[in-house]
Parts: sequence; structure tokens; C-alpha cells
Amino acid sequence: MLDFRIDTFLTVCEYMNFTKAAEILCITQPAVSQHIKYLEKAYESKLFEYEGKKIKLTKSGEILYQTAITMKHDEKFLKEKIDEEKLGVKNLKFGATLTIGEFILPLKLHNYLNKNNNMNINMIVGNTKELLKKLEHGEIDFALVEGYFIKSEYDYVIYSKERYICVAGKDYKFKEQPKVLEDLLRETLIVREKGSGTRDIFERNLEEQNLTIKDFNKVIEIGNINTIKSLVKNNNGITAIYEAAVKEELEDGSLQKVEIQDLQKKHCFYFIWRKNSAFENLYREIFKDFQ
Repeated sequence: MLDFRIDTFLTVCEYMNFTKAAEILCITQPAVSQHIKYLEKAYESKLFEYEGKKIKLTKSGEILYQTAITMKHDEKFLKEKIDEEKLGVKNLKFGATLTIGEFILPLKLHNYLNKNNNMNINMIVGNTKELLKKLEHGEIDFALVEGYFIKSEYDYVIYSKERYICVAGKDYKFKEQPKVLEDLLRETLIVREKGSGTRDIFERNLEEQNLTIKDFNKVIEIGNINTIKSLVKNNNGITAIYEAAVKEELEDGSLQKVEIQDLQKKHCFYFIWRKNSAFENLYREIFKDFQ
């Protein structure tokens, strides 16, 4: 069981404010200060420092934060596993980004459930940014993501490598036949919301050519893959997407692949969990079962 002062520390980290942490924990501000001083004495290092009127974590504080987050999640996970053992029913609680959840995992989950018929599954679908936050707060145990994450904060394995392409409707008329990203700027771009992996990849590709999404003639932002595909099929614009998400449309000819020389051709999907988790071996076993 974690020391209650670790909870105080994590609450201060969340709000970067001693007064707010005291309100959330229903204790006094001096008590919060005492808890932090106790930890600083125990670890013989300052955990916070002031930057103007605001506080921020020291390097030691950052190390403790990352470790404490993992420890808190492991404690919660441990309690759940003990409850599962008593009830005889297992639970799997994880997250997946839209492309993975809708187009990669369904068959994998079908096979997994056939081998684990006493398993309850709770899969949360969201963009990479949302899932990383849920993982940090212990709302999910692991995640399958397509977007970028700080690799030093997580343990991970590559789940798969997927083709990343530009697509348009079968009858779409380009202002000029595109060869590179800059040739697309006169078109209407249909793109996922901020925080999604699919969008992050495209924006990074643009940055490498000193371009941004704002350089496009028109931008339509949609948070649903099927809606994006429908708009593109109806020639409302073009998009960059994983080939796995438009496999059927490419096969039936309702969408066409547009070859862009300087667009990233492949990108990794990752299976991730909190760094240094005591349950690493279990997550690696689940990863194998999801293949």
C-alpha cells in the first residue's frame, strides 16, 4: 500500500498548486507542505522549485513522479487481480486509438475471446492524447496507439507497421497532379482532430517540408474516420490515412491512392504500458495473445 504522502505529492503534481491540492484532498495547506517536506527528507532531494510565482518539478521530482504514477497504477491493478481471483472472472481494461480499435483489433479480439471465455473486456477508443492521459491516471492498464508518445515514460513493443497513404475519391479532380506534399496545398484537406495519431503524423511530415496545415486552401476537421471516408469518397477533399482503414474502399474503387513522394510510407503502432510496471510480464503475454 502506498504511503498517503505519495498521494499528496501526486495531487500537487496534477495541479502544480499546494492550495488546490489541499482543497482536493480535504486537508490544510500546511499539511500538504509537511507531506512534501517529509518526502524531500526521505529522498534527500528537493522535489519542487519555483519558476517565478509558479512551481515545477525538479529532476528528482520528475523521477519520483514517474515512478509513483506506475506504483499507484500497479497497486490498483493488484487489487483488481485479487478480486478477479476471488470471483473467478478476469477483466481486461485497455485503450486503443480509432484506427486500431476499428480496423485492426476486431478479429484479434474475436480470437482472444475464443481462447479466454471467462474474460470481461473493456476497450476504450480515443485518440492518442486521450489514451495517454487515461493510462497516466490508471483508468486503463495498457494501450495500443498510433500517435507519438514520450518513450522514456513508457515500456512498449511495436505491435505492427502499417502503410500510411494519401487518398482521394475515385473521380476527384486535382488542381494540379500532385507529386509532393506542397502540390496538395491548393486542395481541401480533411483531417482528424488535434491529439490524434493520424493527424500528428501528417503534421510532422508537413513540418519536414516547412509546411503546416494552415497552408492548405481549406481544412475540414472531423473526429470520425467513417465520416472522413464518406466525405473523401464524395470528393469533398483529400486525406492522409492508414491503408488498413480504407482497404475495402481501395478494393472496390470508391477511393484512389495518391502517390506522394515525400509522405511517410509506413508508421508503427505501439503496445504500451507504464514504465517499470511490476506487471510487465503479464502485459507482454497479453501482447502475444493479441497478435
